[in-house]
Amino acid sequence: MINNRQEYREYLRLDQLALGRQNDRRPRLFGDEIWKFEILLRKVEYDGSCGRGPAAKLAGKWHKLRFHRLSVKLGFTIPPDVFGPGLSIPHYGTIVVHGNVRAGKNCRLQEGVTIGATNGSHEAAVIGDNCYFGSGAKVIGAVRIADDVAVGANAVVTRDIAEAGTTWAGAPARKISDQNSHSNLCGALFAQTEDGRKR
Repeated sequence: MINNRQEYREYLRLDQLALGRQNDRRPRLFGDEIWKFEILLRKVEYDGSCGRGPAAKLAGKWHKLRFHRLSVKLGFTIPPDVFGPGLSIPHYGTIVVHGNVRAGKNCRLQEGVTIGATNGSHEAAVIGDNCYFGSGAKVIGAVRIADDVAVGANAVVTRDIAEAGTTWAGAPARKISDQNSHSNLCGALFAQTEDGRKR
């Protein structure tokens, strides 16, 4: 959850890095719909936690409307306050995420990913930092996924993945290697500046 303007700016900065757009100042007028979607997602999150007064509430309603329209256009069902900073969505296509999912920073979602609840339950996944979900991957139920995990294309995760820095595939998903997810994420997220801040 974004709690102040400084956090809002940091979320925007890390999302931009995760999308590989660190050399661009802003999205292009035509194109860059996914980047625009992520910016609106963060605006809606900021409005929900920090928006005060009539003008802020009006702006919040406008952001929600634009966010909804762009979500429908891109095929994304991604509620606010689910993903930490550094979210990366590389392609258009159906992505469905339950509103009770909680995911850490630097998560990458390929097209066709579903992260949902099951059997009428409202409990959903808790996902660590630096996780990657390949095309068509499914995470079903209140599972926990450790940091630095890669879930391969069309894998189906129905049980906890407690071992950090591993790769999983298959249906049901099983560990196939001890390789972490970092090769599937934008390298700029892991580069350090001299003062120790991530660029």
